[in-house]
Amino acid sequence: MVLALAAQHSFLSRLSQVWAYVTLGATSIFTEEAAPVVAGFAAHQGHLHVVRAAMACAVGSWAADLGLYMLGRWRALAVAVRWPRLQKPMTRLLGAVQRHPWRASLVVRFAYGARLLLPITCGAARVSFAGFVIGSGVSAWLWSGIFTAVGWIFGSTAVVMIGHVRRHEDRFAVALIIIVAIVVWIVTRRNESHVPEEIDDPGFGRMLE
Repeated sequence: MVLALAAQHSFLSRLSQVWAYVTLGATSIFTEEAAPVVAGFAAHQGHLHVVRAAMACAVGSWAADLGLYMLGRWRALAVAVRWPRLQKPMTRLLGAVQRHPWRASLVVRFAYGARLLLPITCGAARVSFAGFVIGSGVSAWLWSGIFTAVGWIFGSTAVVMIGHVRRHEDRFAVALIIIVAIVVWIVTRRNESHVPEEIDDPGFGRMLE
């Protein structure tokens, strides 16, 4: 009886972890940096495996970028008609994407202010599907790795400064989400009109290529 209960508990524990990874992947396109940062913090606290958490965020954001690319490739005109306010920024992005398709694919996860619009524009510009898959994949895995590491470092720093963190970890997680959301919002607002220039920038291109 005890063994059966222990086995059931172990199964439920694994199931809850799997669900956590699925949730991280499925929501990373909306929660943005908060997903990998909180995943890294949770991994530091022993709730998740750090590599699996980073993989979940990378795969989820990568899949979303591919979906947006396909939307732009097949339904760009419908998107522009449905949301007229997107026509001007898409037109500005389109030229930069056509001039530098590989570079545009590489920066989709770091194009603050155009992270949803850039993959759609890559699709509309008929960027090579294989090239976009590779470039956006590199971008997604690098992005996830960096911000999962940020969450892990935050957890390590909190332990060093405060000591026993587990009793307050929910508050830490909420505070972390709020801080990340504010920082991303500020960076996005400041950068949203500069993405085409950044893609065209020769220095930026040499750094990537």
